[in-house]
Amino acid sequence: MGSKVSSKFITTDRSQLLLFPPSVEEWLPEHHLARFVVDIVEKLDLSGITDQYSESGSKAYHPKILLALLFYGYATGTFSSRKIEKATYDSIAFRYIAINTHPDHDTVANFRKRFLEQLKPLFIQILLVAQQMGLLKIGKVSLDGTKVKANASKHHALSWEHACKLEAQLKEEVEELLKSAEAADSCENSEMDIPAEIKRRTDRLKVIEDALDTIKERSNQRYAKEKAEYDKKMEKRAAKEKETGKKTGRPKPKPPNSKPEKKDQVNLTDDESRIMPKKGKGFEQCYNAQSAVDVDSMLVIAAFVSQAPNDKQELLPTIERLEALPDELNTIDALLADAGYFSETNVDECEMRGIEPFIPPNREKHNKSLEERFKEPLPLPEDADYIEKMRHKLRTLSGQEIYGKRKTTVEPVFGIIKHVMGFRQFLLRGHKAVTGEWDLVSIAWNLKRMFILSAEAILKTKCVITGECWTSTVVCYE
Repeated sequence: MGSKVSSKFITTDRSQLLLFPPSVEEWLPEHHLARFVVDIVEKLDLSGITDQYSESGSKAYHPKILLALLFYGYATGTFSSRKIEKATYDSIAFRYIAINTHPDHDTVANFRKRFLEQLKPLFIQILLVAQQMGLLKIGKVSLDGTKVKANASKHHALSWEHACKLEAQLKEEVEELLKSAEAADSCENSEMDIPAEIKRRTDRLKVIEDALDTIKERSNQRYAKEKAEYDKKMEKRAAKEKETGKKTGRPKPKPPNSKPEKKDQVNLTDDESRIMPKKGKGFEQCYNAQSAVDVDSMLVIAAFVSQAPNDKQELLPTIERLEALPDELNTIDALLADAGYFSETNVDECEMRGIEPFIPPNREKHNKSLEERFKEPLPLPEDADYIEKMRHKLRTLSGQEIYGKRKTTVEPVFGIIKHVMGFRQFLLRGHKAVTGEWDLVSIAWNLKRMFILSAEAILKTKCVITGECWTSTVVCYE
């Protein structure tokens, strides 16, 4: 016997014919991230993608839908193409974006893989949209890198030293097996399948030889780069000694090594990833994801992926990407980076390009005394060079205040990407592919951030009129 429905509860009926409103426009609240993503995608020039579709064959899903699904998926922690397909059935927001259609996971995955290179111009377009909305005005920029796990295991990596040992061992075993094969010809009762054992080892040898060739090639590339840097430093050193008439007191640069190092390694799953140290977690197969973040808006304005385990070589590529931004966005006046980016060359590059560097030569000391925190440094000597000037600037109260903004801008971006959005590992393999995926992650973060900034701007304006406190009334649906 069924229970009597009380009048104090909302009347519901699962058998009713219409559960959703007739229009998809009514499915979500007015201020919802999915609506915002769709609106931004509508403003983008997608001709670089749409022009690649053929008029023949079956009809395809429009790139606007697939891009919006990927942007919203990455912004809300749904990265897998299978999960995105499932969400078009289970999630109202994904249904709204897909306009109640259901692109299958192969369609989503193939679209992402095919148009990774087209994400970079879209990344720039979205920054221009942010500027037009009054959300972005670039001045000071924070730079940092974070290790992101590759789609590969460190246990599938081979070092130069270990690969050489394995190669020698396998060659010896093949020789022994060949001798055993000759002996087995005169013996009918051989229990070992010698041809299969030889094939197994020769196949393995081929893999190891390819790995050694890859390591050699990388070593040659590294040597050429390090040799050019070494020659440049030596020329600069010689010119300074000639100018001053005395030898410089700084240590002489160490010449690079042309041979592979013992720990040089290659991964057999993703040979373009590298084993890198991770904070508190030993070593992992990773890529080094770099982001330059606008201090005021916390929007990512430059992003790329490096294969280097440290950040020292990544400052110049960052500056080059910042300078390549459209003129409307290229208004950088200061660059904030931690001690991992410091080198004389990097500071010199910033100075030559008219960007004020805030890059400490050493890591900051924690728990400073009151005197250290609020004491201004002694005046600089007249003959101070640009390195000494920067050191002095970072010791001033104004310099410390500016540099202090670094850890409250770029570091929270990485924290939210990893721990809120949940992006801790690349799904794709290969340097080119993961660079495109990091662009996708950066776009997703920017859209998420723009959504919050635009909602705050609307409520600020509204509350100026009503006199209410806007900080207590911000409501955004993600």
